[in-house]
Amino acid sequence: MRSTFCPVFISIVMAGGNCLVAQPTPEAVAAAMKKAATYYHDRLALRGGYVYYYSPDLRKRLAEGPATPSQICVQPPATPTVGMAYLAAFKATGDVYYQRAAQETAHALVYGQLKSGGWTQVIDFDSANRAAGLYRNGKGNRRGKNNSSFDDGQSQSAMQFLIHCDEALGFKDERIHEASKYALEALLQAQFPNGGFPQVWTGPVARQKIVSASYPSYDWRTQGKVKDYWNRYTLNDGVAGYVLPVLIDAHRVYRDERFAAAMRRLGDFLVLAQMPDPQPAWAQQYGYDMHPIWARRFEPPAVSGGESQDVMEVLMETHRQTGDAKYLQPIPRALAYLKRSRLPDGRLARYYELRNNRPLYMTRRPGTKDYRLTNSDSNLPSHYGWKIASRLDAIEREFNVLKNGGGGKERKIADSTVARIVSELDTQGRWVSRYSNQRLVGQPKFRRGERFVASGVFSENLTTLADWLGSR
Repeated sequence: MRSTFCPVFISIVMAGGNCLVAQPTPEAVAAAMKKAATYYHDRLALRGGYVYYYSPDLRKRLAEGPATPSQICVQPPATPTVGMAYLAAFKATGDVYYQRAAQETAHALVYGQLKSGGWTQVIDFDSANRAAGLYRNGKGNRRGKNNSSFDDGQSQSAMQFLIHCDEALGFKDERIHEASKYALEALLQAQFPNGGFPQVWTGPVARQKIVSASYPSYDWRTQGKVKDYWNRYTLNDGVAGYVLPVLIDAHRVYRDERFAAAMRRLGDFLVLAQMPDPQPAWAQQYGYDMHPIWARRFEPPAVSGGESQDVMEVLMETHRQTGDAKYLQPIPRALAYLKRSRLPDGRLARYYELRNNRPLYMTRRPGTKDYRLTNSDSNLPSHYGWKIASRLDAIEREFNVLKNGGGGKERKIADSTVARIVSELDTQGRWVSRYSNQRLVGQPKFRRGERFVASGVFSENLTTLADWLGSR
């Protein structure tokens, strides 16, 4: 990517007009961070909040489709993700500019906190719009929804950022502190007795019997569809993986043992949710009887390659936090099964048919919502990820380290990575991406080659630079 932003480095070579930095200096990295953050905060923030993508001329703001001038996104990698990057920069530099930017971002989230304690995908500052929810501050739509969501980390990312921001501000901002504690109380109330969580909640969940996962005895293809599946036990879209760090951080920051207990209950649920042989892995969604169930019309009861990998990673982190070996026990059987189930190209199917383990897909008649089950991958709808990259080798390596008494993971950042990130910053302080058919959050309607500015790229790059700088 062409760039002309070349701060001072120990050694610089020029190639094709770009600054290729051989060895960055802390001063130069700090300057690049400030330039990027100043652009993002001063030019893109809407009352402290952000959407996923912006056109370089700022005429387009994109969330799940075009965002209105009054909307920001909660779902990662938008508002909470940007806020966490500001906090990483503040930690690395001590520059209060980043602290104030993070505080503004927290206030945006506080504005959109629902009465049920969590958040939904967007916050709308215009109460006349349907997207405005039933906000705690009374400024939302009086007919708005009160559906706090765990889908794709929406509420979890907001909670985790508020915890960190509260801590960074010394617990002195009463609005942020109170909203954080209110959200965490709601989180505890949304956990079922068996340790699982729903996809959506509006208040405390109902008590259910605690049983282990099992296969349904009815014809799951045509029976057992649950209209309000979002109230049942959910692993889809990384629910457990997003909840766990919230519980860890809440326990560390607020020193409340209830969050450590909730973390253990979550781990216990994941142990219970492992399917029996011949498919000892995990489903996306379970009913109260712990049978895999239908969710959306293209999400059948099945064993899931993606969620199973997420679960193993959560179990390993739970072991790392607790030292309890029981959270490692499900992993060898799951790993062996999933390695046998890899597709010819090395990926995993999102779905494996119950009991017979054939990859399970869907077809859809064009222009309709008529989905049909199939075992063929020859005509897949493009809106969904039917095949999942395998992380099994990395999971197995981490498991072996933990099994042999190893501990934490270190993030080592190469100088060359920092050099590349800085060299890609343009003169305005932007990291500009080009669309080349890559899968993006929100599935924006970009043309091939179209340029855009992404909150995810900004946040990842700023955090990487901050981590590198903080390690000097």
